[in-house]
Amino acid sequence: MSSQREIAVMANLLQNNDIHAEINRKHFEHNNCLAVNMIGSPGAGKTTLLERTLSHLKEKHSIAVIEGDIFTRRDADRIAQHDIPVVQINTGGGCHLDSKMVEKVLTEFQWDNLDLMIIENVGNLVCPADFDLGEEFKVVVLSVVEGDDKPAKYPVIFRNSKVAVLNKMDLLALVETDLDAMKKDIFNINPEIKIFEVSCRTGEGLQEWVQWLDEQVRQAKGKNA
Repeated sequence: MSSQREIAVMANLLQNNDIHAEINRKHFEHNNCLAVNMIGSPGAGKTTLLERTLSHLKEKHSIAVIEGDIFTRRDADRIAQHDIPVVQINTGGGCHLDSKMVEKVLTEFQWDNLDLMIIENVGNLVCPADFDLGEEFKVVVLSVVEGDDKPAKYPVIFRNSKVAVLNKMDLLALVETDLDAMKKDIFNINPEIKIFEVSCRTGEGLQEWVQWLDEQVRQAKGKNA
């Protein structure tokens, strides 16, 4: 396939995705629900961060989760243990969720008074970055053990995200990651991004992240009221 043909196919794919993303976005807005797309590489700690977030916020807000994975429903089973409505989407080999996949499962939720929908995407820093699912914003989760070069190597997801959560801060002293260099690269890519430094194991920084997300939900409810 020629490069021009590849570009045309990708453009058509994204255009079709955007159509369904707008359908999803209108659905979320109509139901007064903030939708968040959580993205990160395998092992970054997305599901654990999600579990900690749910533990803090489920008494304040009505929350549901869409889990994206290639084959298993292990992450969905973990979320279900928190008494949170969750639907698993298995891509069968696809490296990301798309908006049509999300649209198909929206009918499986009870939307009365639902405040927050968190979509945990397939573990990948590349493929999910350009695919709008109809979310209000993206959150990129990056483990500090992955190395300080990752933002520069995978800039698109940082450019497209409102938040970067730097996870596993408790392991920083055990690796050679230069945290200042990592954050400098992130801000060079996206000067407006919000950065949280957290450890899901120790609880470091989680309160700041949870308080910020809580405020986003409250602002969305007020805006759409």
